[in-house]
Amino acid sequence: MPESQLIAGLDLGTTKVCAIVGELMDDGIDIIGIGSVPSKGLKKGVVVNIESTVQAIRAAIDQAETMAGCQIHSVYAGIAGSHVRGLNKEGVAAITEREVAEDDVLRVLEQSKAIPLPGDRQVLHVLPQQFIVDDQDGIMKPVGMSGVRLEARVHLVTAATASVQNIIKCAERCNLHVAEVVLEPLASAHAVLTEDEREIGVALIDIGGGTTDIIVFVDGAAVHTSVIPIGGLNLTSDIAQGLRTPMAEAERIKMKYGCASASLIDPEETIEVPSVGGRQPRVLPRDVLVQIVEPRMEEIFQAVHHTLKETGYIDMLASGLVLCGGSTLLDGTPELAEQIIGLPARRASPIGVGGLADVVKSPAFATAVGLVKYGAEHMNAESANKHARAINKPNGLTLRSRLGDWFREVF
Repeated sequence: MPESQLIAGLDLGTTKVCAIVGELMDDGIDIIGIGSVPSKGLKKGVVVNIESTVQAIRAAIDQAETMAGCQIHSVYAGIAGSHVRGLNKEGVAAITEREVAEDDVLRVLEQSKAIPLPGDRQVLHVLPQQFIVDDQDGIMKPVGMSGVRLEARVHLVTAATASVQNIIKCAERCNLHVAEVVLEPLASAHAVLTEDEREIGVALIDIGGGTTDIIVFVDGAAVHTSVIPIGGLNLTSDIAQGLRTPMAEAERIKMKYGCASASLIDPEETIEVPSVGGRQPRVLPRDVLVQIVEPRMEEIFQAVHHTLKETGYIDMLASGLVLCGGSTLLDGTPELAEQIIGLPARRASPIGVGGLADVVKSPAFATAVGLVKYGAEHMNAESANKHARAINKPNGLTLRSRLGDWFREVF
């Protein structure tokens, strides 16, 4: 039996570091290992404390390795933060043999990212939107087509080099090889969006702990990426100050009783709020909590609405909004988004995976699962073999191969 291939995704978030291991099967991907620990070394998606981040990565990787029964040596790592920029560019190249070959496609994509960048920035992704062969546009796969001139329209994602290198440095200090640094909303899109949504236009809104990430798809291709430096941690801080309770309790109260719309709660309902400094807990109307939560969620969606209007694509989003990230678990979040932005909205969890699918069936795991799916879709034959050797089960054998060896020895 062929050796199984495993892929690990590492989601470095402001509030949690999550490692997920997926096994490539004939019919898709099975999630076989999960590790999730609180994060203290990142702020708004950027590493601010190397040592704390390294400790969190080690703990998350250890949990995932224990559950999956494997050793992880290579990961697809996520990156976010307000330093991320997206822009649309074009590239042109001559077709060398009058028929488009793979080398021609690679050359035109390379030419499209030849833009002047400051020394402290780098290109993270080149995402093709469409190719044009001579005067024929709208081509998604140009290889094999006849012509003399190949043009590519792409969406470039750039990031601060220091932020990328800090993520790689933290992973390497945990003895991990970073196969690729991946934009987190792009990874989330791999986990939660359907092909139909991408085709007819959709905006993915990933509300994480430190940032709200946006990626827009039109005609099946990414056309806009941006980051808003507000997230669920701002909401937790508001609750801690407004209710005078510790941050840990504010986070618990937010997830258990939080609601993004006052119209959805019973005005007579009460909650118990722990106090600071050893004082006695207090009983408050739940409405007091919602009056803190709702304005901050409104602020986030108003910022999203402003960003989408500026892109010029808001009228092309026939699929509306897809919401993911831990903060979207609050009751009433999709309804509030619809009300403010004026587009249909749904809360999304990872789709298209097996194994521990029920465990990761939460908007909070969208990025981590998406990193695994991204890795599966972007591994070519050479990198697939290399990655499979880097992350192997004990003795490099799958359960099936061990059983096969046992049968051969016995019979």
